[in-house]
Amino acid sequence: MLKIEPKYIVEAVSASSLEELFPLVQNAIELEHSTIPPYLTAMFSFKPNTGNEIRAIIHSIVIEEMLHMSIAANILNALGGRPLINDKSFIPEYPTPLPMGIGSSEGLIVGLNPFSINIVQSIFMEIEEPENPIPPTLMLAAEASPEYATIGQFYMTLSDKIQHLAPDNLPGDPAKQVTSNFFSSSELFPILTKEDAVNAINIIVEQGEGTTHSPLDPEKELAHYYKFAEIVAGKKAVVRNDGSYSFSGDPIPFDPNDVYPVYSNTKAKMLIPGTEERRRVDEFNNAYSSLLNGLHRTFNGEPGYLDNTIGVMFDLKLLSEKLNATPFPGQQGYTIGAPYEWFPQP
Repeated sequence: MLKIEPKYIVEAVSASSLEELFPLVQNAIELEHSTIPPYLTAMFSFKPNTGNEIRAIIHSIVIEEMLHMSIAANILNALGGRPLINDKSFIPEYPTPLPMGIGSSEGLIVGLNPFSINIVQSIFMEIEEPENPIPPTLMLAAEASPEYATIGQFYMTLSDKIQHLAPDNLPGDPAKQVTSNFFSSSELFPILTKEDAVNAINIIVEQGEGTTHSPLDPEKELAHYYKFAEIVAGKKAVVRNDGSYSFSGDPIPFDPNDVYPVYSNTKAKMLIPGTEERRRVDEFNNAYSSLLNGLHRTFNGEPGYLDNTIGVMFDLKLLSEKLNATPFPGQQGYTIGAPYEWFPQP
């Protein structure tokens, strides 16, 4: 179970105004975003028409991380703050601990790596681990560690503070609230009241960790931790009515030969300017930065601009897959990874 640096919990608990919560909700936006490039790197590292079951699982998690980032941005707008997304400081410099020092005391370093079972088990499951994981049937549960400040506890502290400090109708401009046909209206909805904010935070926590007594979230979907556990187990989870489960469903096959030998944590500076390989890397970083610019516009007064970002997301997929199939000059046996770096925009 990953710890958050205690100062962030202290700041949340001691906040005496909504304004004091602004940087903490911005941290939440950055946290939700920080997991997306590592998950996408693993997903796009599969060769064409391979690993379909695994890719589908990771894709479903990425979509929900995008949802959670959107919810956090809506909450910050609802409180009267302003999300900051189109800035170099918003992007983690992989490999890195997660924002708010999450996992740093445990030595967790998150990088941009090709898919492997070990990466899923030692990194992705660690990121998503709930306070008290529900073990599969016939396995013993780990002892709870109440001294830990977890991601879920951080969100619930924010929820408690919003309930305590906010008026029933939140002060932010309702016109800045973002909705989209890309997400269900029961998941991404305008946050206008503190009850809306509490319900939205519950969605983030339950989709990531599951509920207290089940690996399923309220929509009856496996929470992220348990989806990644399916990949490690090599079989789908079968969940019973009482919340118990076992990995006894359909197989989730994996062949290491299906994955490109992507060079972990590729940086643009590793490639010579003017070469075709560097041009492709710059093209990816430009598209990624354009996406962040578009999301910044979306959550800062132009909610309808979200639809313009969908095409850029598809471009990132194609550009990443093209890079992953390109040999890395000077790194024999490796292909180029997508760097997810800031590229200054005109």
